[in-house]
Amino acid sequence: MNNELIKQKSWWKKNWKWLVPVSGIILIQIVFLISSGVAGNSADIVRAYSETELYENALEKVKSDERASELLGEIKPIDKLAILEGVVKYSNEYKTINSSIRVVGTKGRGRMDISADLIHDQWNYKKINIRIKKPIEKKQTIQIIKNIE
Repeated sequence: MNNELIKQKSWWKKNWKWLVPVSGIILIQIVFLISSGVAGNSADIVRAYSETELYENALEKVKSDERASELLGEIKPIDKLAILEGVVKYSNEYKTINSSIRVVGTKGRGRMDISADLIHDQWNYKKINIRIKKPIEKKQTIQIIKNIE
């Protein structure tokens, strides 16, 4: 019998075939994430997620609008997933928000566009719109609060 030591391959020689492509894919994803601005928007979404009062108060104003209630029916409370799926943009050191989230009613659905300023820890709404796209015969925009500039 031959008692020679068996020389094993190094870790790099055994694993380079999968390590190089996986590293390349991860690097491309990181570059894409940084260049697309998604990282900055995710911070806005996280902050908006905690601003439940902003959306609840806006929804109460929508519920009190006769035209919106007629088209959407009884509007359901906004769930957290709607905020995560929505579009959120803060500016002015997080004192101004422009947001668009989905709203669902018993008769239909739409998107609620909000523009508001934070003044003395309270949201002052400049604009609240409900946009209905489907069905096409109901397509319209309902102004709950008109844009004040």
